Amino acid sequence: MKLVLLFGPQVVGKMTIGHELEKITHLKLLHNHMTIDLLHPFFGFSEDTWRISSIIREEIFKAAVKSDLEGIVFTFVWSFESKKDWEFINHVRSIFEEAGGEVYFVELEANQSERLIRNQTPHRLEHKATKRNIEESEVHLIETHKLNRLNSWPNEIREENYIRIDNTQLEPLVVAKMIKDRFTL
Repeated sequence: MKLVLLFGPQVVGKMTIGHELEKITHLKLLHNHMTIDLLHPFFGFSEDTWRISSIIREEIFKAAVKSDLEGIVFTFVWSFESKKDWEFINHVRSIFEEAGGEVYFVELEANQSERLIRNQTPHRLEHKATKRNIEESEVHLIETHKLNRLNSWPNEIREENYIRIDNTQLEPLVVAKMIKDRFTL
């Protein structure tokens, strides 16, 4: 069982690259909005949404490690100054490792101007209902960029199974192949 943790700022391409990885491997994609968009119509972007979303994700991970799946690609916006996010990542990691699985850390980065362009792509809007209000989504992207550190500092992540990719100018399939080749997925 493999977990590919695909993380980086909003609109960096996590879900799109995850879809490409799903096509070229036997891994299944769980992108973060699959749980967020389920709960948003009921609770908005509230503490209940985040709490229940985490519970659902954890249950999916627990079921996955007991299943015949080869693995999961999970996308996550990791706020590096948040102790809660570090704890969540370590907990998810432990679910897979305690079951004998392997965890791969893939960090994506892209400049903000490119991410603002990607914010309007049909693929993103098709798969993320809460992002269809583009103006609101752009404001959120810019604000969180100011308030949160969504990429790691150099050498902050010291995992053997770690790669950082600046995908500002790279096609999603190219990035997916880089990840597949690096970790022999």
